[in-house]
Amino acid sequence: MEDKKGILGKLFGKRNGRGAVKSVNYMSAKEIRRISHENRRITDELERLRNRENVPESEYTTTMKDPENILEIEDLNTYFFTDIGTAKAVDGVTFNVPRGKTVGVVGESGCGKSVTALSIMQLVQRPQGQIVKGELRFNAGAVTLDLAKTPTEKMQKIRGNEISMIFQEPMTSLNPVFKVGMQIDEVIELHNEDMDKAAVKARTLEMIQTVGIANAEGVYDMFPHELSGGMRQRAMIAMALACTPKLIIADEPTTALDVTIQAQIMDLLRQLKEQINSSIMLITHDLGVIAEMADYVVVMYAGRIVEQGTAAEVFHHPAHPYTIGLMASRPSRVRGTKALYSIPGAVPNPIDMPNYCYFRDRCSMAFGACDGPYPPAVSITGTHSVACYRSLTAEEGENDG
Repeated sequence: MEDKKGILGKLFGKRNGRGAVKSVNYMSAKEIRRISHENRRITDELERLRNRENVPESEYTTTMKDPENILEIEDLNTYFFTDIGTAKAVDGVTFNVPRGKTVGVVGESGCGKSVTALSIMQLVQRPQGQIVKGELRFNAGAVTLDLAKTPTEKMQKIRGNEISMIFQEPMTSLNPVFKVGMQIDEVIELHNEDMDKAAVKARTLEMIQTVGIANAEGVYDMFPHELSGGMRQRAMIAMALACTPKLIIADEPTTALDVTIQAQIMDLLRQLKEQINSSIMLITHDLGVIAEMADYVVVMYAGRIVEQGTAAEVFHHPAHPYTIGLMASRPSRVRGTKALYSIPGAVPNPIDMPNYCYFRDRCSMAFGACDGPYPPAVSITGTHSVACYRSLTAEEGENDG
């Protein structure tokens, strides 16, 4: 059978280099129909590959490049096929999540943070949303799985058990018509078929207590609307950690909470990570949370990684103009009442991305080389890399010297 890469090459062969129309300000009905027909052809083929039965294990098992990593994301491309073109929500993302460490993914809204997380969990809305390229190598112990190719029935055993996700807004994740305890019970029962109901309930009450809820019995029999925002978020964390997963994906878990509760939730996540020796992929736009929690930082902009490194490297020696702008936009006691810096301009249209650096039109440090193609990633240290011509030019200067 023809492999996925070959099929994609044929499917995208007739499109322009960006997989989108040249202008989306005005489109005729004929053009919209053409794009819809073409997108349907692409998504139907991808769905056919996804929905095959009895897929041989060799197609979705692989080998970790570094056994010390729990997750390795390599060249991940997740697209959304719309009636006006293809939005490359995640466009060639590559980074690792080491075992027992916290990796913070930061960037403004729409940069692809959550879509990266949903791709790992295979929760991208299909058929419009598709992982079209890349590997998601997950270290499951006895075997390494490529989550981008893992069949749905196999993935159902991994979600909530090996990998758990804490969603951004608990009221949209918890079912309003079922009691909290029943919803946590369901997760434990699904992945522990040998446990009886008494053992399942005991485990649920233990998890509710573990996340700092004193009245475990009372909360067990409550509906989500009877709990405060902080209590609902704690219930979500209890549900995510009930099966002691190897990887916890926290997608802006404190966005809807006040500052005091935010600090408590972050402390709780840190403590629980140490207790069960798991890794955390923390998605947030709050640089303060990243500085406090993360061992490594990944900075995303318009679907791509512009900079990554250890927290100390990125915060003390930011190299990309976008990262420098983010750091300058933080409140500081040194500035006093001086107005906060804001990055000028707007993110480019995801349907029609430019063929040069996506940040160039907003960058105050742009120069002649920035008119070229999108810059490659440059290694500053063994762990710190940046996709910027300023760093590329500096490296070339050092090599010439």
